[in-house]
Amino acid sequence: MRDLLLATRNRGKVQELKAYLGGLPVQLHTTEEVSVPPVQETGQSFEENARIKALHCSRIVDWLVLADDSGLEVEALGGEPGILSARFGGSRVTDPERCRLLLKRLEGAVWEDRSARFVCVVVLAQKGRVVREFRGTVDGIIAFGPQGQSGFGYDPIFYYPPESRTFAEMTPAEKGAVSHRGHALEQCVRYLEELE
Repeated sequence: MRDLLLATRNRGKVQELKAYLGGLPVQLHTTEEVSVPPVQETGQSFEENARIKALHCSRIVDWLVLADDSGLEVEALGGEPGILSARFGGSRVTDPERCRLLLKRLEGAVWEDRSARFVCVVVLAQKGRVVREFRGTVDGIIAFGPQGQSGFGYDPIFYYPPESRTFAEMTPAEKGAVSHRGHALEQCVRYLEELE
């Protein structure tokens, strides 16, 4: 059985990653379990930040490392918050506060001008080198207010038109089938299955 380190401290992401990778013959580990120190995300893109995290961890453990970087791009805000999605409004701001801040920035914007997309880049690395990269996206609309109790981050305000509801109104399995992370991880899982 292959050991695989999930290079994230975000509990919501850890849950989603474990749900996706649970069927693989891998022993999953988290950075908290192995005391990997955090690394600063200084990249200018989702790809660069995912690589930074994956390579950092892969120099500390011998296992295969999976890191992702993801975020929300809002068209009317010129692609913001983008790579700063998790730090939008400051590092001490909560997810609900971030959603409120984003909604305030879009105040007065009509439905047609609230287009957005989630982006996720997953990077596999081992022994200080990138093994593979995978990218997933999903298009949606920023709702006028939060709806739903599931998910995390911007899920309560990300309305997904094909389902006529926000990501936070979906079950984890429903969201996983259509989400940006789901698309990237689906490619990643296929790759990992081929390794066995």
